[in-house]
Amino acid sequence: MLRHSTLAAVSLAALLAVQAPAFAGGFAVREQSATGQGLAFAGVASGSGHLSSTFWNPATITMAPGFQSEAHLSLAIPTVKIQPLPPTPTLAFGPSGDIGQDAVVPTGYSSYQVNDFLWVGLSSTAPFGLVTDPREIWAGQVYSRSSRIFSLNVNPIVGVKVDDWLSFGAGAMVQYFDVRLKRAVGVLPAAPSAILEGDDYGFGFTAGVTLTPFAGTTIGIGYRSMIHQDVEGTLNTPGVSVPIRASINTPEEVTVGLSQAITPNLMLHAGFEWQNWSRLGTQAIVGPVGPVSALPLNYDDGFFYSLGLEYRATDRLTLRAGVAYEQSPIDTQIRSTRLPDNDRYWASLGTTYQWNEKLSFDVAYTYVWAKDTPIRIVPGHQDFVGLPFIADVDSNVNIVSAAIRYRWDDPKVAIPAPVVQKY
Repeated sequence: MLRHSTLAAVSLAALLAVQAPAFAGGFAVREQSATGQGLAFAGVASGSGHLSSTFWNPATITMAPGFQSEAHLSLAIPTVKIQPLPPTPTLAFGPSGDIGQDAVVPTGYSSYQVNDFLWVGLSSTAPFGLVTDPREIWAGQVYSRSSRIFSLNVNPIVGVKVDDWLSFGAGAMVQYFDVRLKRAVGVLPAAPSAILEGDDYGFGFTAGVTLTPFAGTTIGIGYRSMIHQDVEGTLNTPGVSVPIRASINTPEEVTVGLSQAITPNLMLHAGFEWQNWSRLGTQAIVGPVGPVSALPLNYDDGFFYSLGLEYRATDRLTLRAGVAYEQSPIDTQIRSTRLPDNDRYWASLGTTYQWNEKLSFDVAYTYVWAKDTPIRIVPGHQDFVGLPFIADVDSNVNIVSAAIRYRWDDPKVAIPAPVVQKY
């Protein structure tokens, strides 16, 4: 009973999560693994993130022997400043200030090996998030004053090791999704605000496979499904509060990983990720008697490419490094003041220290910087409400992550064979 209580407590560590800024394309949050972060998430679908790789590919649970748990914690420190430019009519109201908000993103994972071909596991993560908070009075206030998206996802999974070269896994997802968007009503400096807020629970699934065609080579493919969130809440404008609902389908995601042994102590990892952001389109905001507004998104698809090296320096110490390029789903045609996203570069370092046969620790550091990012809300832009807004954005992110991994059973005790043999 104590073991199972501990497993549940570690796996639900993400219940403590604050709203997270978006550090993947769109409003996704990639910081689900300190181990994978040290490689810029290269090879996470092929198991480079240890147990936390199950976020991207549930089949990787079959790489975790016995009874294990991991707790990961990421501190993200973004700097995002929007500098308005002429001929913005409200230029005198000033720049946004730093709209990025520091955030802590905790995640938890646990797995239990039932026998030599069956595993069960549970994770708790925050796949989507956004916090941007400019000054209350600034040149772009008619387009945004603050934005917040929060999510919590609980994912029980099952993994099956068919043979030494093939494993697969699948699981269900239950996701809580909460959104709050605020903007000024009118162009006066002290204009009142309109606030849209609502939340919902949604359901989806994960699935994946790992292949080991040769000794030292692992290929992983993972899938996270779309989740339909039928958000219900209120739209509050000066003197009026209207109940509303809006449907949002979060993007499905496919991640491919390759892990290749170069020498007994050196591994090369590579990764590719596709997120189907183009499914979002424009979301109608519906009141009691019909549409009252709209939330135009109209993103493109997002892509992420990564490459990393992992070196086992000693029996206790492993070193990691990785780089990545992220192709954002947001371009100048649709870029907003709420989420001034753009293509980004990632550079990461990480390490694992094996304290003993049961306990290990991970730390990682990542620096993320974006390309030059213009905002051009002019006639023809989907957000345009009659007030041109021209600006440039300067942004970067520092991310520090740590993790603890513990094996609850005795590694020296053999895993029991199944009651019914698989052959």
